[in-house]
Amino acid sequence: MSRRRRTRTGDRWPTGGARVGADDAGNGAKRGNGRATHANGKRTGANGKAASEPRLLIYSQDGLGLGHLRRTSAIASEFLRARPGACVLTISDSPLGRFFELAPRQDYLKLPSLVKSAPGVWDPLSLPIPTDEIVALRRSLIMCAATSFRPDILLVDHMPHGAQGELLPTLATLGKAGTKLVLGLRDILDAPQVVRRRWRAEGAYSAVEDHYDLALVYGTRAVFDVARQYAWPAPAADVLEYCGYVCASLDDHRSKPVRVKVLPGDGRLLLAMAGGGADAYPLMRALLDGFERVRTTEPCALIIITGPFMPVAQRRDLEMRAQGLPVKVRTTVKDMPSYIAAADVVVSMAGYNTTAEVLRMGKPAVLVPRVGPSAEQRMRARLFAERGWVQLVDPDELTPATIAEAVLHALAPPPATTDAPDLGGLDVAVGHLVSLLEGSKRPRSALLGV
Repeated sequence: MSRRRRTRTGDRWPTGGARVGADDAGNGAKRGNGRATHANGKRTGANGKAASEPRLLIYSQDGLGLGHLRRTSAIASEFLRARPGACVLTISDSPLGRFFELAPRQDYLKLPSLVKSAPGVWDPLSLPIPTDEIVALRRSLIMCAATSFRPDILLVDHMPHGAQGELLPTLATLGKAGTKLVLGLRDILDAPQVVRRRWRAEGAYSAVEDHYDLALVYGTRAVFDVARQYAWPAPAADVLEYCGYVCASLDDHRSKPVRVKVLPGDGRLLLAMAGGGADAYPLMRALLDGFERVRTTEPCALIIITGPFMPVAQRRDLEMRAQGLPVKVRTTVKDMPSYIAAADVVVSMAGYNTTAEVLRMGKPAVLVPRVGPSAEQRMRARLFAERGWVQLVDPDELTPATIAEAVLHALAPPPATTDAPDLGGLDVAVGHLVSLLEGSKRPRSALLGV
């Protein structure tokens, strides 16, 4: 039976190990870090007044990459815009820590990093200790943070049970305390047979049924039916809601300064990007080697943003190959959306966030999906290419000639299409979170105002 159908009993908030001093024993209050939790379970501030503004706790597993952290950061920022008095704490293991600028009333807790080397296989990124010890340490840190922070909502990104099941004790504890538990899933996780096998073996299906009030899919059912493809049991599928693709808020990004810096005169601008960039070198090298083929047909310049995880030797090799060409190589840039807005064509891998943001800005895109270990990027790129949203170059067919041909095709006027991706997922996802705070769960049509 799904968690939202069950009647829960117990205290509204766990004490989280807060110490009770002698001066607290007589007034029925438990204190920790200047905030009291009275016997009736209500949180109060240091001045004894009720602390009614909501708290959102986010769990984001992102040991080698930026995608999950980027998406949850966008959701956190939008949630704070919707509820200005709220606060957000993100628990993540990204080795870059606070890579994305945090909004006011938001903070970040870093876990020891784990990286996924194969389906169901995790290895420590930095600490030279056994994986089971890392998982035990992470499990303890997550529980301590969650029970001390006492969130109104816990938003779990991608993994319903956490890496190696590390979230299960926290889910059970917060669930008993009345915290609303929400799972957030990108449009595609991996090949269906892989997800079905791993979720059964790891107890992920049971975690959804036993604990979660709501599961948000950051995609559309018409493109990929998560419940059907991944064989969700009926009780779990009952809490599933499709939001559309989640993109960061579209601010006033200035494209002209970017073009002035890079273009020597008139011409087209190409942008190559690949998120964290750990495995982006083959794409960047093929594009550089095929760049002259493009320039003979279309005068253009190229900006390459390698990402912070590309090995230094590979980045230096790209810089050497770029010498004498109208090419700029950067590791990272502060305002990536301005670069996307400035580009005539974007060449990238097929990660969720990069792809969604390129489509949101209406830019022609050439996608070269990651080879592995997950099939997620290949599947997304193929499904998007079938709808005419992107150009696809299979990584097994990546050469300077194939990438140059795809770029030239993308530079040509696009064919007319009536099919467009639903890119309103950020507002819808945050609308669901706010609705949970208000004690209701509105249908998608209500959240969209139609």
